Amino acid sequence: MARARDARDFTCTRHYESQAHRLGWRRVAGCDEAGRGSLLGPLFAAAVILDPDKPIPGVDDSKKLTSAERLELDAEIREKALAFHVVAVSAAEVDEINVYEASRQAMLRALVALAPAPDFVLTDAMPLVSRGQFAEFTIPYRAIVHGDARSVSIAAASILAKVARDAHLEELDRIYPRYLLARNKGYGTAEHLEALARFGPCPEHRKTFQPVKDYLLPLFPFSPAV
Repeated sequence: MARARDARDFTCTRHYESQAHRLGWRRVAGCDEAGRGSLLGPLFAAAVILDPDKPIPGVDDSKKLTSAERLELDAEIREKALAFHVVAVSAAEVDEINVYEASRQAMLRALVALAPAPDFVLTDAMPLVSRGQFAEFTIPYRAIVHGDARSVSIAAASILAKVARDAHLEELDRIYPRYLLARNKGYGTAEHLEALARFGPCPEHRKTFQPVKDYLLPLFPFSPAV
């Protein structure tokens, strides 16, 4: 059986952007999220319109880069991009609308805030269904599997979202130091799970996620007779 392809199988290029330009689109935005699988904290998303006349060498899927590389590229993207925007969806909203919908909402919020507005969008496998708050979102888009490893615009968005989220988790680490968030960034590492079992969830944990909800106090805790 053939091995399923992952991000390491792809090279990040301007192929999809160039294809869109040949079809007449001029402001091609990429969008992506960070923190979808985390147990704690907001989900972040970013949208970016790169300037084709100002290439940024080294842009790639944020997961392939070191922290230092992401920080350097984050600054360069912010300096050279035609437009960018980063948004956060709180842990409470993630619990309320589910993490998939939170990812979609976050990307849409980032996209509609871009100025100038894009005329075409590339997403990391996320369909931008127009309904509810964004029923009037009619910008054409293409959802690309492993898009953050294949499109420089999506990769740039992944970097902005990841850097912003990491910075926020470092702030939360100062408020909730027992969970070691500066190191694990809210993901379910052994040290995070150990702290969760020992201290229970904090207000920033996503209450609908396993194993967080296993450690929530019941509404009416059992008290043995004495």
